Amino acid sequence: MRLSLRLFLGYFFLVAVTGQLVLLLVVKQISPGVRMALEASLVDTANLLAELAAPELARGNIADGQFADAVRRYSKRPVSATIFGFPKQSLDYRVYVTDATGIVRFDSAGTAVGENYSRWNDVYLTLQGRYGARSSQTDPDDKRSSTMHVAAPVRDGEKLIGVVTVAYPTALLQPIVEAGKSAVQRGAFWLFGGALLFGAIFNWRLTRAIELLVAYARTVTSGGKATPPKLHSVELATLAQTLETMRRELEGKQYVERYVQTLTHEMKSPLAAIRGAAELLEEPLPDADRLRFAGNAREQAERLDQLIERLLGLAAVEQRQHLAEPRILDLAGLVTAVAAEKTAALAQKALSFAFDLSGELPVWGEEFLLRQAVSNLLDNAIAFAPAESAIEIRGWSENQQVRLRIRDHGPGIPAYALARLFERFYSLPRPDTGRKSTGLGLAFVREVAVLHDGEIQVANAEGGGAAADLSLPLSLRPLHV
Repeated sequence: MRLSLRLFLGYFFLVAVTGQLVLLLVVKQISPGVRMALEASLVDTANLLAELAAPELARGNIADGQFADAVRRYSKRPVSATIFGFPKQSLDYRVYVTDATGIVRFDSAGTAVGENYSRWNDVYLTLQGRYGARSSQTDPDDKRSSTMHVAAPVRDGEKLIGVVTVAYPTALLQPIVEAGKSAVQRGAFWLFGGALLFGAIFNWRLTRAIELLVAYARTVTSGGKATPPKLHSVELATLAQTLETMRRELEGKQYVERYVQTLTHEMKSPLAAIRGAAELLEEPLPDADRLRFAGNAREQAERLDQLIERLLGLAAVEQRQHLAEPRILDLAGLVTAVAAEKTAALAQKALSFAFDLSGELPVWGEEFLLRQAVSNLLDNAIAFAPAESAIEIRGWSENQQVRLRIRDHGPGIPAYALARLFERFYSLPRPDTGRKSTGLGLAFVREVAVLHDGEIQVANAEGGGAAADLSLPLSLRPLHV
């Protein structure tokens, strides 16, 4: 199972269980909370009525006095109210008053006058000087038929002379309780959905960051160029930078070891030639032989110098992960300028350039590297072009790409060499001299192309000769600003 799925399922389970527990606790507290609010209101009402009933209960006319008339008028009052979305069309308090022995002297419902209520907790506890309240069900099998009774003592001075009880059917609160539960459940649903969405986004960002790190590691492992991903998490960003530092350290060590071995191998041949020429020059020689051996030593020394210089240049490009000083360049103008520097090389073989450049060719790149790459391609074409021939240089843009083709009319590339053209130190003998170059030019061009998100291809051209095709992304920015 993928890490992202495991993380999401774990988070989902945690949110689901926690949310369900919280929902159950909140819903469970709604009904008691409403009942507590009702009971508190009944306490206030009962104590207020106790003060109003005290004078008439003390005189013995509670059943037909002003208190009784007021309560009867209250029960007949029309009412129409909407309370938090719930309509109220009736007044639902029941009020009864007992004397000090618990005998009912007044009942707004008119059903209990004369009965002994001293056994009911509301009356019994109040007569004992305690808080009196009870809940009774009219239907023993239906909890919704419960009625809450709250009593308050009626006093004449300090003397307890009776009890006033206010009753309210809790069934009338059920719609409020159900609505509260529904509102909590809806809120919990949206909260749960929001938590899951947050978890999904967090999980995606985390796994996406890990995938970027994995992709970066794979690219580095395969030898490709890669920069550490830019991550918002401080910890993951630190991990990415640490991996990049480790990559540089390891690659630097391996790179130096590999290049030292390669350079040592490539230097053996010219050093052997120089040593041999030096040994011969120590002996008496005719002037012609002495000049020939001295020229050979100088030639091999120049080859060594060129080898080291190009190897250092290639190493510098291979170690780079991005362009140092990029800007918008006109590749057509750059090619024309580099070609103008090859006048002396062209004159030696009576060569010429045939240009076909379609206006400006804007690219985003580093001028020094592109000049070196184009120079290497032109040097190759000059080296393999037959005397008195033309080297074709064509540039155009298509499909958001700038394309440059440099073609010579030489012998072409042998089939066995096509797959090895971009290998370091691999070179073909020049047709006119039979000598080989350092074998680093095309490798350098490939590294520059990759660094510019482009590519280079070299193949045999139709009609003879070889063609090098350099492709670079077309810059969408204006060349002249």
